[in-house]
Amino acid sequence: MKASTKKNYRTLTDLVMACKHNDQRAQTLFYNRFRTELMRICTRFALTRMEAEDIYQESFVKIFRHLHEVQNIESIESWMRSVVTRTAINYYHRVTKKEAKNHSMDLSPLDFESNDHTCMIDRLGVGIVDDMIAQLPDGYKRIISLSLIEGYSHIEIAQALSITDSTSRSQLLRGRNLLMKRLRKQGITGYEMP
Repeated sequence: MKASTKKNYRTLTDLVMACKHNDQRAQTLFYNRFRTELMRICTRFALTRMEAEDIYQESFVKIFRHLHEVQNIESIESWMRSVVTRTAINYYHRVTKKEAKNHSMDLSPLDFESNDHTCMIDRLGVGIVDDMIAQLPDGYKRIISLSLIEGYSHIEIAQALSITDSTSRSQLLRGRNLLMKRLRKQGITGYEMP
């Protein structure tokens, strides 16, 4: 009886090591394992689902090309998030930013000055937050994603998107206020659980 040649990847380390050795089955498993989480980043920067898929594909080309450089497997998820975020920003510069210049930004009045957004966002599920952010104008969506979700500073956002840090701050404030309005229309306030 012939022994099975099917490999088991019991741990993330086993899977990554197999990917580093160009094991196609491992690469497919690895590609799909983080898809949901990493596609959230892609969709925050893309205008369409197809663009998000393009960003995801491009990100994984980079991930597989540089996977051998990762020394600490425990940090691989944050490293991949960083690669996907940088790829999405680069995509924005190459493709989306050109299109965005043709559309004016929704200049919502600055009517919510509290920090209730942190309380509301912390308590909501990821799906609800993603859906609400996806409905924002593209400029607001990118800044909110980078600042509130990815944790970038205004200076980092300004450098990444080729804008001023004051633009980043004002767009975050306007975007956050618009998000707050939409959340409140849904009956979600800073003091309620969804």
